[in-house]
Amino acid sequence: MLTMSEDRDLQRRFDRRNSTMPNTTNAPCCIIMVGLPARGKTYMAHKLTRYFNWIGIESKVFNVGEMRRKAAPESINNSEFFHPDNESALEIREQCAITVLKEMIDWLKKGGEVAVYDATNSTRQRRQLIVELLVDYRTFFVESDCSDPEVIEANIREVKLSSPDYINTDAELAIEDFRRRIRNYEMQYETLEVEHDRDLSFMKICNLGEKFLVNRVQGHVQSRAVYYLMNIHVLPRTIYLARHGETNMNIDGRIGGDDSLSINGQYFERALAKFVKDQKLDDLRIWTSLMKRTIQTVASIDVPKEHWKALNEIDAGACEGLTYDEIKIKFPEEYALREVDKYYYRYPGGESYQDLVARIEPVIMELESQKNVMVICHQAVARCLLAYFLDKGRDDLPYLEVPLHTVIKLTPFAYGCKIESIPLNVTAVNTHHPKPAGLTPLSPEERRIRRKTSSGGGHTAGLLREFSVDPQDTVFDNP
Repeated sequence: MLTMSEDRDLQRRFDRRNSTMPNTTNAPCCIIMVGLPARGKTYMAHKLTRYFNWIGIESKVFNVGEMRRKAAPESINNSEFFHPDNESALEIREQCAITVLKEMIDWLKKGGEVAVYDATNSTRQRRQLIVELLVDYRTFFVESDCSDPEVIEANIREVKLSSPDYINTDAELAIEDFRRRIRNYEMQYETLEVEHDRDLSFMKICNLGEKFLVNRVQGHVQSRAVYYLMNIHVLPRTIYLARHGETNMNIDGRIGGDDSLSINGQYFERALAKFVKDQKLDDLRIWTSLMKRTIQTVASIDVPKEHWKALNEIDAGACEGLTYDEIKIKFPEEYALREVDKYYYRYPGGESYQDLVARIEPVIMELESQKNVMVICHQAVARCLLAYFLDKGRDDLPYLEVPLHTVIKLTPFAYGCKIESIPLNVTAVNTHHPKPAGLTPLSPEERRIRRKTSSGGGHTAGLLREFSVDPQDTVFDNP
């Protein structure tokens, strides 16, 4: 256990070694959702905040509907509350909208970086009020404009039946009431148009990605939001995540390397092939790293494969091939630094988890635009992917448990992701190292300082990769 003076000394050395990374958000940004009900606004709002938090930008959703339900319980399961001629209800709704905006401003003043304001914001008058109240912040409007009746109907049935507005309500009655609510909004809805809104920064998404209109994008955050929203979709799909089969280096407790599968790892390779066959997914694709152990793990599976350099295990630099006990003896200071802050710690000549998140960002973008995919990768990479889909923070990410010889089934839905762990009953060594007892999570301010002072890679690397992936870094293997 480190003394307080030893901990401060290590922190000073940590900050000196990691000294050049600038902050990536020059000023807080407010993303304002726009759209009729059942157009996927809340889905997009939560996806955006999850993405920004994952890449290290403090983000939060502010939902007006939650405030409205508290302020006016009579609005629940009552479409007439949303009729444009209902003046008393309109006053309540406007007050709720302003109250949530003020809460959002207070959060930004305390250090928040990206606030997502989730409401219909259906008229130009309301959007102008928002701009005036947020005069000290950059605002970016995101409209989901959907006219496809099949998509709208599916959204009504899949999402709104689980809405707090319709708890314990008969399904068909809930659907009919919600349709009436949509018609009430349609009476006064004004879409974003360049002709009328040319001075606003906005993005218009038509029919969930069929077409995009982008106007006056300003700054890093807005550019990232556009890039991300152009890649996501809401179609049903499943993502299977698993580590490679066990290797002899795993058995010896050594990190990194490019080892082949052990005997048990080969048993897992056969068990995984049977598992995939039993799933009967005609459109499944498999992604692996470029390392031998992942490619060997899927050798018997007869589906299209892609091998990504971005999925390679975290680079342990000078510590590659060592056990943790050997690192503690050979590099005692490095071992202690890593214990203090595992997410931001960078191996000498290697990578940190922060660097790894930036490296696999293109993988996330591709996963968001795909249907059914199985990703066979490595422990640190799997942790980063899981943290994204399960909305886990930087304090938890480096300690997520991803056992060998277990398939993790991820099923994204409107406001989250369902997870199911499926052990394939093949013996394997346990490589998990739990979080040290008594480790205090970083405060938001400490997190921002660490992020600013983390050198190389990090968000800069993510920006360099943002709009391009080197074709040589992805190998296609289609049987």
